[in-house]
Amino acid sequence: MNFPRFVLAEQSFPDRAIRNIPEHIRQELASAGFAARVPKGARIAIGVGSRGISNISTIVKSVVEFWKAQGANPFIIPAMGSHGAASAEGQLDVLAHYGIHEATMGVPVVSSLEVVKLGTTPEGIETFMDKAAYESDGVFLVARVKWHTDFAGAIESGLFKMMAIGLGKFAGAQRYHSYAYRMGLEKMIRAVGASVFSSGKVLGGLAIQESAHHETAGLVAVTTSQGLPAMIAQEEKILAEVKSWAGKLPVPEMDILIVDEIGKNISGAGMDTKVINRSVNGEYNPWPNTPLVRRLYARGISELSYHSAVGLGMADVVHDRLVNDVDWNPTYINSLTASTPAAIRTPIHFPSDLEALEAIAPTVGKLDLSTVTYCRIKNTLELSHFMISENLIADLPAGAKVLSEPFDLQFDHNGDILEPEANKSRTEQPAGASTHM
Repeated sequence: MNFPRFVLAEQSFPDRAIRNIPEHIRQELASAGFAARVPKGARIAIGVGSRGISNISTIVKSVVEFWKAQGANPFIIPAMGSHGAASAEGQLDVLAHYGIHEATMGVPVVSSLEVVKLGTTPEGIETFMDKAAYESDGVFLVARVKWHTDFAGAIESGLFKMMAIGLGKFAGAQRYHSYAYRMGLEKMIRAVGASVFSSGKVLGGLAIQESAHHETAGLVAVTTSQGLPAMIAQEEKILAEVKSWAGKLPVPEMDILIVDEIGKNISGAGMDTKVINRSVNGEYNPWPNTPLVRRLYARGISELSYHSAVGLGMADVVHDRLVNDVDWNPTYINSLTASTPAAIRTPIHFPSDLEALEAIAPTVGKLDLSTVTYCRIKNTLELSHFMISENLIADLPAGAKVLSEPFDLQFDHNGDILEPEANKSRTEQPAGASTHM
């Protein structure tokens, strides 16, 4: 096959990283007045989710230490709906792999799928709360606020979604997604979140913001003390800011996007749909102001996804090793609970990178395959460094840098891509500059 040549490149995003996370959290939570709302010795349930959040163990440990310093008795609960194969043990394991367990946190981690019924929303949705959380003296949530992979709205993923689906455990997640299929995810999240709010159990939480480098860029205390409308308005503001920081693929359009790994730790949909411009229901390029991707090749599953292959169905072609690495039990559970069966359809697959690319390249409408354009990324969280075909260099944004001379794509004896370490010259040439020495 006549491939174009490739280069290694990078694009820059502003560095918004918080340098002293524990101190920042201490100040945020102290200024929000949480301690005055609970008596000494209160049992505080700290809800933690299942995403691959930067510095999550440091963040959760800092929240634990804050509550201890106030004289409370905190404990941690998984707040992750059907994740971890919808089992108490599986959810404990997910947290443990992020470094969140009793030995590191210094407090118990209580995992159970038992729930308490809270009532019914005006829309007829029966709502639930994790039993251990309900029996505590107060619930405090640690959640990343970000865009959702399935819809666009003023509230997407964050504290309210954790209040709804996270605290609702598997029982709630099943019912809520069924209603969301008919009424929309945002409306469901708002309705169930309001019901959980009215229980009086939720004290508030810490909203984590990440920017394009996947760094911890914001840690904002959100309290329920000012009422439901104020809490909603604060989360809407936090989400709008995060959206303004979002990273994108480096060029406006490409024929083939190569993604090295998918995974639940990377995105709820395995791949961030608003990066790859795909819908979990199979629609191509549904998101406006997002680079156009004609074909997508996925090569493997992240180790931290625990063999869950949610997102598999958004690829056009995949490597055999990805298919062979799938644990269909958690994959089925998560996809069917979320009412997104299309997201786990098995694409065509081949035993090598070379065969996969040879099969998919002729489908982009170009007779001369040397003119096909390619971009390769590790995953949809890590967009700073990438490999791109030489015929896309002119489309790189201002400030992007080419880090190597052009090189031919090389394959090993199995037909898999050889990593281009030897081709890195780190010349850091501005985009558009000649890459020939």
